[in-house]
Amino acid sequence: MAPKVYIDGHVGTTGLRIRDWLAGRDDLELLTLPEADRRSPGARREMIRASDLSVLCLPDDAAREAVGWAEGCDARILDASTAHRIADGWVYGLPELEPAQRDAIASARLVSNPGCWPSGVLLLLRPLIDAGILAPTVPVTIHGLSGYTGGGRPLVERWEDPAAGLSALPFEAPYALDRTHKHIPEIVFYSGGIVREPQFVPSVGPFRCGMRVEIPLHANVLERGVTGKRIWEALDERYRGEPFVRVLPVTDPLESNEHSFDPMACNDTNRMELRVLPHPSGHVLLMAVLDNLGKGAAGVAIQTLNLMLGRDETKGLPG
Repeated sequence: MAPKVYIDGHVGTTGLRIRDWLAGRDDLELLTLPEADRRSPGARREMIRASDLSVLCLPDDAAREAVGWAEGCDARILDASTAHRIADGWVYGLPELEPAQRDAIASARLVSNPGCWPSGVLLLLRPLIDAGILAPTVPVTIHGLSGYTGGGRPLVERWEDPAAGLSALPFEAPYALDRTHKHIPEIVFYSGGIVREPQFVPSVGPFRCGMRVEIPLHANVLERGVTGKRIWEALDERYRGEPFVRVLPVTDPLESNEHSFDPMACNDTNRMELRVLPHPSGHVLLMAVLDNLGKGAAGVAIQTLNLMLGRDETKGLPG
């Protein structure tokens, strides 16, 4: 019998993408509530308890409530909110985080889906810290550029409102400059040991989907003898053979133009591309490109769902 999967919150940006990419799968049964019952707590509770696995695409407080409904039964939960990403008893749903992560995900009852920004940051930093190439005490600065779907429906409506004029904005718009971004705790928690809160400068651009994460490493923070080549080798070794993470080669001299670092290059896929860009002065720029609704949200959720259900993790995923 095919396992039953329920998406609670399937009309949001992440939920819609998950539902679209799961459509047509004959190895699982997708449960759906009638439109009249979609917001009914009782109907949602019954559906969660009747499913083998529920994907929560909800605000944090609603996700916490929904998790409580599953207590006392065998239903498994994959939570796409930020509510449980560093909570006790939850497994972090980023399969490439470290070698044992897939097994942990496959056997877990409660899994938290990673945030879009942390996915790029962690897959760049974690191998370097694990290998001793980057000291945990190093101050980390992160610059990010995302499509406006990364902010969910409110941001989509704002950017697509003709009266706001944001669709024609000729520059990126930084945000969260006066507060700690909600993704910082999981970046610190899963980084492998960084001891200082990173400086994070996120921004939104006038495009729906796509993401580029940049981490500049000043030559003075690198251990003696650490070069761009050594950093590239560490990333290449960690992700060699990964179906969805590709470490692009280093070219000398750098071959690039205005189109080389397109944040939309991985759109509509579950792919992430990593780059190491050495500078003649010894500085190194780390870069990740991904679809914020693909590998940054819905794609990695399906990848994790596949692992939890014992399926090939690439099933149903473009990449």
